Order: sequence, then structure tokens, then C-alpha cells
Amino acid sequence: MVMMTRHTQSTENRDNNEDSGMGMGMGMDIDSTATGELDRRFAAQRQAYRDDPYPSLASRLERLARLERMTLHHADDIERAIDQDFGHRSKVETRMAEITTLKQAVRHTRRHLKRWMRAKRAAINWRFSPASGQVHRQPLGVVGIISPWNYPWNLAMLPALDALAAGNRVMIKPSELTPATSRLMAELAARYFTPEELCVITGDAEIGRAFASLPFDHLLFTGSTEVGRQVAQAAAANLTPVTLELGGKSPVIIDTGVDLADAARRIAFGKWLNAGQTCIAPDYVLLPERDMKAFVEALEITAAQFYPNPAANNDVSAIISRRHRQRLIEIRDEAENHGCRVLELGADAEQLEASGKLPPTLVLNPHRELRVMREEVFGPLLPVIGVKDLDAAIAFVNARPHPLALYAFSDDPASRERLLTQTTSGGMVINDTLWHVAQEAMPFGGVGASGSGAYHGEQGFLTFSHQRSVFHQSRRNGTTLAYPPYRRWLLKLLRVI
Repeated sequence: MVMMTRHTQSTENRDNNEDSGMGMGMGMDIDSTATGELDRRFAAQRQAYRDDPYPSLASRLERLARLERMTLHHADDIERAIDQDFGHRSKVETRMAEITTLKQAVRHTRRHLKRWMRAKRAAINWRFSPASGQVHRQPLGVVGIISPWNYPWNLAMLPALDALAAGNRVMIKPSELTPATSRLMAELAARYFTPEELCVITGDAEIGRAFASLPFDHLLFTGSTEVGRQVAQAAAANLTPVTLELGGKSPVIIDTGVDLADAARRIAFGKWLNAGQTCIAPDYVLLPERDMKAFVEALEITAAQFYPNPAANNDVSAIISRRHRQRLIEIRDEAENHGCRVLELGADAEQLEASGKLPPTLVLNPHRELRVMREEVFGPLLPVIGVKDLDAAIAFVNARPHPLALYAFSDDPASRERLLTQTTSGGMVINDTLWHVAQEAMPFGGVGASGSGAYHGEQGFLTFSHQRSVFHQSRRNGTTLAYPPYRRWLLKLLRVI
């Protein structure tokens, strides 16, 4: 009980600071000299890149090994820091989503890095024979990473892994909403890496803006669409290429004839992991109207099995801050005030108020103009909407910005093909949720309003590499026939070609 009170107080203090606009700089404290220090850190990494522009395979593998050790040897510290930042974070969710996924990604990269680094032979037009061509994968230089609060370790270190594997230097700006995790990240990075290899810059939103304005060779941002636009604008001044991992309203479409109890369990896991504070969490469900009642009952049963007594249940994570929690309450209350049926599953209002949590909540058939249908929920509220048929579900999804993920539950191959070819999303999962993000061999990224670019595995290596074309001309070749002074026969030949 004492621990819960301490966590709640920590959350309230963070909210007070956030609401007043106060900086939450930890580790590397930055005041009026912020930009100067930031510039010095950047210049040191840029010089280190110039001194060693193409790190060897052995050097890169050793850096990846240090990144893995830094995470695995301090897993308990990471777990405690994230728990403190959230007020309460399920230990299992932290291990699964922050530690294990990174470990698997590191080991996948180490197995394949030698192949990824090899120059690739390129086909040369026969007219230029006997010339040859290759595509070399060259490090870009200094990579910037701006990471969010919802998975504070994972979403900082996964892109850092890809950037280090590609031979780059890395600077990370973690979220000010997770000060304990950000401080630990800065301390461990300084212990396991030189500042010229990898450094962590902590601070408030002003530091974030200055960070985004640095002339990186590539900048990756994970967060909201609104802030993503600001980051892209700041990077544009330096013509810095940007990878944006945003979010949006990821839909679930349930086809006719689906096992609703099984679908409910899979959707509940994806939705209520980390209390719904996941960029690829199912944001709303579309299903045949006649299946609404049975599906809602299946979700109620599932919630009771997964999260009995959510206020006291250690498997239920808290909402990151009082402000975010209040936003979710306002969204829920608006739906209820407009006549929506709102079901709080296993709720105890008094206990939940003390714990900083919100219960799994269903919002049935909300009006399209309500906030719960206009905004990315990013919490445990799940709208469930009955539609006439699959055509109506596809039309509903296509009338909105492209989502980061689309989840389709169907046993009909024809329906699956229609969903695949008639919708657009960053990723798609059939008969499950979330797990595409854990596949190291598959690129992860958004499209349109949900982001641009991708990373993970080889795609991440390529994102942070320059693919340099190298054309090797033979001493004896036919291209000299095209040199001036131009002859009449050359024009005739060009017409024929």
C-alpha cells in the first residue's frame, strides 16, 4: 500500500510539472547552455564518424553485444524505473515488451549482419559490357532517435540497434514523461558506450525541439501525428531524411462465421496490454450487427478471466499520467452523455482512483463524431460497432486515414483477399493482434497519416544505410563511340535503340 501511494504521488508530481510547462531534464541537465552542449555532443559524434566512416563487422557486433548486455544485466533496474514512471507497470508486460523483444532483435541482427553488409551485385545493361556494378551499403553518419513514453526502453533501443548495426553513431532523446527510465538510460549508455558511439539526451519539450533541429543524417521519431508534423518540419530545414512511426486508429474487422470467444481473447490481449497505451493497439472493432451481443458477452467473460479486480491486479498497468487519465475519462463520459452504452468491466471506481488505473471499458456503437471515434484512444476504451456486412466494414475503414495496423478475423480466403487488396495499413494481422511487431524479418512502419518509412531487421539496417551505386567501367568499352564530335550514324543508332 505504501508502494502504491508513493507511485501515485510520483505520477501527480510529474503531471504538475507537465501542466506548468516545467522541464523534466534528468542526467544531462540543460539550461541556457542547452543548444551549445547539444551541438558539442553532435559535433563529437560527427567527427567520430569521419574518423571511422565504415566500422568493421567485428566492431559493429561488439557494439550490439554491449547493447544486449546493457539491457539484460539491468533488466531489474529497467523494470523498476518503468514501474515508477507509470505508477504501476505489469512486470510481465515490461519483460515481454521491453526486454525480451530487444534481446530477440539483437540476436537476429547478429546472425544476419555479415550478409546485410555485403555489397550486392547489380545487373548492368548489356550495351555497357563488360562493365560491372555493385550496390554498397554505407553508414549514413549520425542518427537521431526521438522515442516515446509508452514503451520507453524498447522504442529507444530497437531503432538504436538498427542504426548501430548499420555502422552509425546514435543520439537518443527519450520522453520527458518517463524521467526515471530516461535517467537510467542516460546513466547506462554512458557506462556501456562512449559518447561518440551512443549518447542519451534528456530534457523537456524545448530540448526535444532543439534536438529535432540538429542536422542529423537521419532522424527517427515515434509518437503522435501532431508532434510528428513538427519534427518533420524541423528536420526539413536541414534536409534531414525522417522516419515517422506514428499511430492512428487501428481497426479490427470481424467477418461472419468467426469463433467469437477466440477472437475476443486475442483482441482483449492486444487492446489491454499496457492498459491500451500501445500505438498498434486495436482502436475499434467492426463486426456484423447480429454478432454484437455474443461478442460483447465474450469480451466480458475474457476481461473477468484476464483481469479480475483490476484495481488491485498487478497485471493491469496504470495510465502514464493524471492528464492522460483525465483525457480518457472525458472521452468515456462524452460517449455516455450522448447515449452510448458504456460497460466498465470489473471496475471499482474508488480503488481505481487511488491506483491511477482505468478498467477495460467497452463503448457500444458510438456516434462517428464523438472523440472516441475521432481521436486515437491510447487507453483501455474499446469502441465496438455493428455493421451490415464486410463491404460496410471496408468502407468504414477506407473513409478514414490509413491506420498503422489492421486486424482481420476471418476464416474465408476470399474475405481475407478482399481485406488485403481493398484496404491500406502499415501492417496487417489475420486472426490475431500485435504479434507482427515481434517479427524481426518483417518491416514495421506506417503509411500516410500513420507514418512513413520502416525499420526492424534488415529493413532497419537499410533505413539507416546509404545504398551507394558503384559502376566499374572496363578500360576497353563501347561508350567512347558516343563521345563528340557526334557522327550522323550515332543519331540513327540512338533512334533504333
